[in-house]
Amino acid sequence: MEEGVEVVGMYGMGGFTETNGGFEVVIWVVVSKSPENHRIQGVIAKKLGLEGEGWDQKNENQRALEIHTVLKRRKFVLLLDDIWEKVNLKAVGVPHPSRQNGCKLAFTTRSRDVCGLGENTLKGHPDIPQLARKLAGKYCGLPLALNVIGETMACKRTVHEWRSAINDLSSYAAEFSGMEDEILPILKYSYDNLNSEQVKSCFLYCSLFPEDHRLEKERLIDYWMCEGFLDENQSRERALRHGYEIIGVLVRARLLLEEVINKEQVKMHDVVREMALWIASDLGKDKEKCIVKARGGLCEIPRIKNWSAVVRMSLMENEIEMVSGIPECSKLTTLFLQKNDSLIHISPDFIRCIPTLVVLDLSGNSSLRKLPEQISELVSLRYLDLSWTCIRRLPLGLLVLKKLIHLRLDYMKRLKSVSGISKLLSLRKLQLLQSKMSLDMSLVEELQLLEHLQVLNVSIKSSLVVEKLLYAPRLVKCLQVVLLRELEEESHRVLAFPGMDSLRKLIIRMCEMWEIKAERKTLSSTQGFPNLSSVHISSCNGLKDLTWLLFAPNLTSLEVLDSGVLEAIISQEKATSVVIPFQKLESLRLHNLATLKNIYWAPLPFPCLKTIHVTECPELRKLPLDSQSVSRVEEFAIKYKEEEWFERVEWDDEGTKLRFLPFFKFFGPEWQVTYVR
Repeated sequence: MEEGVEVVGMYGMGGFTETNGGFEVVIWVVVSKSPENHRIQGVIAKKLGLEGEGWDQKNENQRALEIHTVLKRRKFVLLLDDIWEKVNLKAVGVPHPSRQNGCKLAFTTRSRDVCGLGENTLKGHPDIPQLARKLAGKYCGLPLALNVIGETMACKRTVHEWRSAINDLSSYAAEFSGMEDEILPILKYSYDNLNSEQVKSCFLYCSLFPEDHRLEKERLIDYWMCEGFLDENQSRERALRHGYEIIGVLVRARLLLEEVINKEQVKMHDVVREMALWIASDLGKDKEKCIVKARGGLCEIPRIKNWSAVVRMSLMENEIEMVSGIPECSKLTTLFLQKNDSLIHISPDFIRCIPTLVVLDLSGNSSLRKLPEQISELVSLRYLDLSWTCIRRLPLGLLVLKKLIHLRLDYMKRLKSVSGISKLLSLRKLQLLQSKMSLDMSLVEELQLLEHLQVLNVSIKSSLVVEKLLYAPRLVKCLQVVLLRELEEESHRVLAFPGMDSLRKLIIRMCEMWEIKAERKTLSSTQGFPNLSSVHISSCNGLKDLTWLLFAPNLTSLEVLDSGVLEAIISQEKATSVVIPFQKLESLRLHNLATLKNIYWAPLPFPCLKTIHVTECPELRKLPLDSQSVSRVEEFAIKYKEEEWFERVEWDDEGTKLRFLPFFKFFGPEWQVTYVR
């Protein structure tokens, strides 16, 4: 009855002694094991004199509204006797007691779990507040989840209970108290409102990845293509556009979250991921339909009761050593085994048990040295990723996979040859970046036989191969990412690029060419490299300028590192075009360029520029900026690490200096340049 106490819970044997205590109305309801709102409303209505001929005809919401209308004008005490689980006062129609309305609520229960109080719980052990913050952080941004989980945890007063709860929520959250009844069905409303079954399938596929995993948009779309969610008969360009549209739909529905820094990545909120897994398992009825044990600490393939029901399985980021025979898994279409650092063996028997497999990702298994020849039995396989493995040669069985359309062989440091790859007649996308075996003349010949090839990512170490590749028109149309490394032939000091519509990223390292230029006979001022967004050039000690970048109008990232003779990024003498460069540039990084004097000879507009990094460029005194250069200056930064350089920066006028001076950011000697791989 004390002032300031609105809700009291008592556990033990049930029962109240009824007293008026100055209240206008005292309502006593024996709830027992089943808190049926309809029955509780009936007891309250009788006490309030609301029963009548029409009461039984009203639904639960109408009854709640009528009860609420009466009680909000009266000072009441509600006594709930012998409750076993939460009673939803709002659904019943009872206003929540407060100091302002003077009302009270008391309840008895035989279980302390029902009347757990948060403050007492937090004081139960010194480690519990930290664990509570960890749990709250996991579900930040979802108040509904925080509310339900908070109610469940309010009575947990031991560290063991809290750690167990965190473990349960990380493994299969749908089984956590209140999750399946109160949280997931409400979140599912966003899923139900997606505009097509196609979009829903694409969304559910995202749940195969671990918590907080950043998904590269294009790789995700590649999975969707191979799984058949996107129309395989349309061009890759159109399929990509469609895939990006679907990602946009999911981002706008808040079912995927776009990364703030890297817009080419998305991720799932942990609770949304749990909702997706719950839906994928037919609302928890068929948990073996979609097996997701990503980052689960596994050392072996999990034990599954009904392998014939499994459609997709994600075992990525574990410590599995051997993948051996299982009962036939006749419905499995996707298997993720990437980043199992201990994986050394995949048995032929296992391959025979997954005859319908469409997507197989084995990337990042640095201990894996070979594949069984029986991979030829995966006749439905469309996507295979072997990047970052130590496989020395491709099994001959791989070359008979007539449906394979996507093959990724990046960073395979021991791969000696891909001879025979022209037999993969359906191949559309081939990635061969930074593997031991780089593109040679014979491989160029083979690649020209792949009639359906649409995307080619390659590393090249020979100027002769570059020349042969760049004058193979069909292959040039496929080039998306190109890495040129250690090109030293004296006869090829000038690298001439034809126009390449598909080129997105160009990396040039440790090459001895004197000049890079765009061929005028294949270019105009509006053509060239319309999709080139990223250029990285390092340790190229013959280049004096990069004027050819005038033909890359959509460049967003430019890095130029470790060059002893570079004088200008764009040379005024060579720039015969009237094109204004760098209109889409977001990031510019310049490091260890001893002779660099200017980026551009005059101030430029930079509508999108966010950062300029300058380190060890002693002759660069002036930046191409004026008071109008950067439109969103509050998001802009000029990063440097030598105070001497900062002090020598020259400005066109005082207005420009005052505009940009606050956005210089100093990084001390500990700041290191990181090279792209």
